Amino acid sequence: MTSRRITNEEDLKAAFEIRKKVFVDEQGVPAENEYDEFDETANHVLVLYNGEPAATGRLREVDGAAKLQRICVLESHRKYGLGRAVVEALESIAREEGLQVAKLNGQTHAEPFYAKLGYHTVSDIFLEEGIPHVTMKKTL
Repeated sequence: MTSRRITNEEDLKAAFEIRKKVFVDEQGVPAENEYDEFDETANHVLVLYNGEPAATGRLREVDGAAKLQRICVLESHRKYGLGRAVVEALESIAREEGLQVAKLNGQTHAEPFYAKLGYHTVSDIFLEEGIPHVTMKKTL
């Protein structure tokens, strides 16, 4: 497994394809809501498993904090630690940019996963695209 910051169109296209498979095809998020104006300016990471794109996520600075978003792993590659690799790569970028706090809106089924990585829940449950989420934070 290797992770890298996305710096070219080919990797970004691979990341978008992973997001389409997970969020649009698997979870039913409308495609027009999955991709937004922040994709052009966010930092994206791509995780490869056996040389093939398998996981991705993006990072934006919002109100002085690192906001981790669009974290997903292809269904066929879950349970290999790729989600952890995405989060760690995004946190590394955040630290490089001098950010000291990371936050994310995680799906409630993933709350225990993020808790294992040091995140704590700071909100009640709310819906995004009809999917239950919570806001979680971590000091970097």
